[in-house]
Formats: sequence, structure tokens, C-alpha cells
Amino acid sequence: MNGWLLAAGITAFAVAAVHLVGGHRDVVRPLLSCGLAAEPKRVLHAVWHMVSLDLVLSAAALVYLALADDTSATGPVAWFVAAHFFAYTVAFLVVTLSVGWPKPLLRLPQWILLLPVAVLTVAGAA
Repeated sequence: MNGWLLAAGITAFAVAAVHLVGGHRDVVRPLLSCGLAAEPKRVLHAVWHMVSLDLVLSAAALVYLALADDTSATGPVAWFVAAHFFAYTVAFLVVTLSVGWPKPLLRLPQWILLLPVAVLTVAGAA
């Protein structure tokens, strides 16, 4: 068993749970009740669901890799998931820092949840 990948998978499941609960309350409900045109509103709603699925599937993959015997695919898949979570982290940081808000790192704190998954996954892949 790979403890680092297991920790990454459990953390990723926690991130998915926060996304599903907090995101539905703080993002989806306001989005669906705003005056945005129907098509862009529904595209953004679908993208939110896509991210939900992506987070859950990534978490499941990490737990599977952690519990499976070390296979030839463990390293490449783990590195892919790590890159994936690093990319999400960078996307949130770039968007947050480009707005010009005071104390921007706490305005969109999603990066704080995403970065540990990437770091734990790298530790498990190395």
C-alpha cells in the first residue's frame, strides 16, 4: 500500500465533498438564480458538474493506486493526477491574483484545497 497516494485520495475525496456542498450553496444556486442568459448559465452549470465528476474520479483513482499492487501504470497515472491538481491550483491563483483584490489569496481559497492533493500525489509517485 502507498500511504502517500492513500492520503492524496482521501484528501481529494474531501476536496470533492467541499466542492459539492459548498459549491452548490455558494456558486450553483446563485448562478442559477442570476440574470445571465440561459445558454451560458447552463454551460457553467454543466462545467460545475464536470468538475465534480473529475474530482471524484481523480480521488477514486488515487485510492485505487494506493491500494493496488504497484503496477507499471501507477507512476504515470499518479503523475498525471498530480499535474492535474497543480494545474487547477495554478488556474485559481492566476485568476485570483489577476483581479486586483486586497488579500486575494483568501478570496478564492480553492487553491488551498487543491495544492495538498498535488503535493501528496507527487510524494506517492516519487
